[in-house]
Parts: sequence; C-alpha cells; structure tokens
Amino acid sequence: MMDQDTALLGLAHLMTLAFQGRDLRPLAQRLMERAARDEQDACALMDLSTVLMLQGERALGLAAQSQALQTQRMYSLPGPHEHAIRLLAVMAPGDLMANAPLPFLTEAAGIALHMVYVLPGEPLPQPLPAHDAIFVAVSESDPTRPLLDALGRQLAGWPAPVINRADRIPRTSRAQAYAVLEGVPGILMPPSARVDASTLQALARGDTAPAAVLPDGGYPLIVRPVDSHAGHGLARIEGPQDIAPYLAEQAPADAFFISRFIDYRSADGLFRKYRVVLIDGVPYAAHMGVSSHWMIHYLNAGMSDSAAKRAEEEAFMTGFERAGGFGQRHAAALSAVADRFGLDYLVLDCAETPAGELLVFEVDPGAVVHSMDPDDLFPYKRPHMDKIYRGFHAMLARAMAAPR
Repeated sequence: MMDQDTALLGLAHLMTLAFQGRDLRPLAQRLMERAARDEQDACALMDLSTVLMLQGERALGLAAQSQALQTQRMYSLPGPHEHAIRLLAVMAPGDLMANAPLPFLTEAAGIALHMVYVLPGEPLPQPLPAHDAIFVAVSESDPTRPLLDALGRQLAGWPAPVINRADRIPRTSRAQAYAVLEGVPGILMPPSARVDASTLQALARGDTAPAAVLPDGGYPLIVRPVDSHAGHGLARIEGPQDIAPYLAEQAPADAFFISRFIDYRSADGLFRKYRVVLIDGVPYAAHMGVSSHWMIHYLNAGMSDSAAKRAEEEAFMTGFERAGGFGQRHAAALSAVADRFGLDYLVLDCAETPAGELLVFEVDPGAVVHSMDPDDLFPYKRPHMDKIYRGFHAMLARAMAAPR
C-alpha cells in the first residue's frame, strides 16, 4: 500500500482547499520539495500540477503534469474498504477541463478510483489494474477528438462495462450539441457556428451579415474561443462595433464559436441558471445561480452573500422532483436530452425562457458536480448532493450486473 506521505491527494481535495480560500503556496512548496527528493514521486508532481493550475499557472501546471506522466501513467484514490467498486477512468493529458472531475463523485460515493492517462497516438497502457467498470472521462475538445476516436475502437467489446462510450462524447461539442437536440419539443438550444478571426473581421466591417454565418443569426451574438470553458473569453456582441475590441482582447486566438443571444431574464429582471445531472437518464438538481448579469457562474452569482438567493436555490433543489418543480416541468425535455446523447453520465447547464422552454447552454460530462459549499451556509445542499452520489454508485452497480 502506498505510504501516506506519498499518496495522491487528488483533484477533489485540492480544489476544495482552493474553493475554501486556503493559501496553496505552502502546499505547492512541500510538493516541489517531495519531487526534488525523489524524481520518481509522480504523485507529488501530479498534485503539484493540479495546485499550479488552480492558482492560474496553466503552463507550469501542464509542465509538471507532463513530467509526472513520463514517470507514471496510473494514479489511484482508494475506496473506503476492500470491496468497494473499482472504477477505471481513462484520462487525457491537459488542464482541469480536459477530463470529468470524477474524484468528487467517487470519493463521496465510496468508490475506488484508478486513473490511467493515455497520451496522443498511443494505445491504453498495459497492464491495467483490475476494475469492475471503465469510465471514459475524456471531455470533448479539439486536442482530445483523435483520442476519443481511438478509444472508441479500443474499448469496443471491452470485458467490463464501459461508462460514457467514447464515440458518443463528441456529440457534446458546441458544433454538434444543438443539432443533436434539434426538434425536441420544449427545448431551445440556438445553433452555434465555428468561425475564424477573419470571418469575425468581415462581420465587423459589415462585409458579412450574421445570417450568412448562422441560420438564425442576428445581433446580439454570443462569442467565445473554441475549447474555452467557465466563461473565459465569453462575450456578448451587440453589433459590429464590438468585434474588433473583442478580437484584440482574445489575440492570438483564431477559432471561435458564435451563437444568437437569448434573453432568458425572468419577470423580476434576474437571470437564473441551473445545473442538472443526468445519471442513467435520471435528472438530479446540482445547483442554481441567480444574477442580474446574463453570464452566470456559480462563483460570481453572489450566492454566499444573499440569503434570498440561497432560499431560492434550496426551493429549486427540494422541489426539483415534486409536481410543478423544475425537474417535473421539464421531465420530457430532460429525458430527451438523455436519450439523444446516449451517455450514462451527463451534466447540462440550462435555464428557462420566458415561454417556459428549457434553454440549454451546454452539455458536458466534464462539468464539476461537488459538495464543497460550507454546510453551515448551505445546509440544504449536502442531502441533494448525496442523492447524486448514490445515483452514481447505483448506476455503476447496475452496469456491472447487466448481462454482456
């Protein structure tokens, strides 16, 4: 068994420290000292990589990760007992958005997690540890698409259950997701178009109209760099005059997604964004954010500062499955999302339009689902998060019991 001093701390533990506002610099220093004492201490380097990226040092974090993967491709977070479900996660090198953050789910659900990193152009490393199920944790992006294609072939006929088939994950891309959901009653997901900087420049000059690029094009538009997440580079373009300053800010990025902006304000003028988890097709409430700004992320919505907002989130989570609750209002739409993407585990960020449609912003198995919020301020959240963890555990157990 791995010594306590050399064990992997893991993403969930480290991200929780950052979420709590802890100073990670002393921990980073200790991890660097560990790696200096033993260049084979890959766990120290992998944890250091995570800490650096949490501190915004992406390039340094990726360099530490690369060094760790030169030494070791397999990393483990043991379960609470020897009979815990053994889940093998297939991971891609990359930043914190490259893979589904499974440690949040497995640690809380009492599952032993083994993570194997597959480098571009290489097959699955051998030998693999014994496992009860294999989870393709790789999120869709330009860099990971060839890996997902390869994994789809390698995992065909795998002797253990395969959770989130690799050939289905590319459907979650911004370029494809809206087409997957096209025509579903009760769902609105505006088309997205992938464009380069020269196309945006043509829009800025008036040489091209939005309708020539988007089937429903018209200002205002939403624009973001390809493979960006968490609002990085996301902007609302009111008209051609906003494009040149935006491109200057995003240089040297040259690939972007644009889509039509949907005004989803409620009657009180506030925007509400919901995160819903689909596990084996069953929807669960993960969180909601309320803001006066259209670009909502949970950390910038001021939920910790507003008892009224927390009360609304509590009502959303508590009433999710009840008659008239969010989950019931959109039951048919959420079921259609699960069916059309065909993934065992999927997270969607969504809202409601004034007309009552489910407005889908993003579908991504790699979105963070967690219980990091302090229990004293968010006492209602943990029971609902525990429900998600139990659902995840039950999904794996069903997959293991199914005939193959």
